[in-house]
Amino acid sequence: MKEWTIFYTDDDEDDLSIFTDAVESLSQDINLQTYSGGEKLLNAVYNPPPTPSVIFLDLNMPGKNGFDVLNELKGSKEKSDIPVIIFSTSNEPSIIEKCLNLGANYFITKPVLMKDIIKSIEHSLTINWKEFVPDKKTFVYKL
Repeated sequence: MKEWTIFYTDDDEDDLSIFTDAVESLSQDINLQTYSGGEKLLNAVYNPPPTPSVIFLDLNMPGKNGFDVLNELKGSKEKSDIPVIIFSTSNEPSIIEKCLNLGANYFITKPVLMKDIIKSIEHSLTINWKEFVPDKKTFVYKL
């Protein structure tokens, strides 16, 4: 079983807490690092350890928003290979397409129920990120 280091960024403290509870309920070995904004996440990514196995990224944040962070990470030679999963309340087709075009690896619309949040995180940890290539059919998580 693989050990995961997950970085999760969201400006909403409740969402950070819910995500933390969901990860703690998983049976996998996970080191979760949470950040309350895009700037803090980028600072952590560029100043390891730890190095994230995967990043869950909210889009709507003050300051550096998710689009800014995604653009910076995917434009970086040394960090562009880190899988970035958009974890947003949005399910707007134009926003989803923008995320795909900016290089996000996956898109999850934040589920409402805890069991569905857990299932979406679990599912994302089953994906072989070294081989997965998102396209319009595989980019969005379906409950």
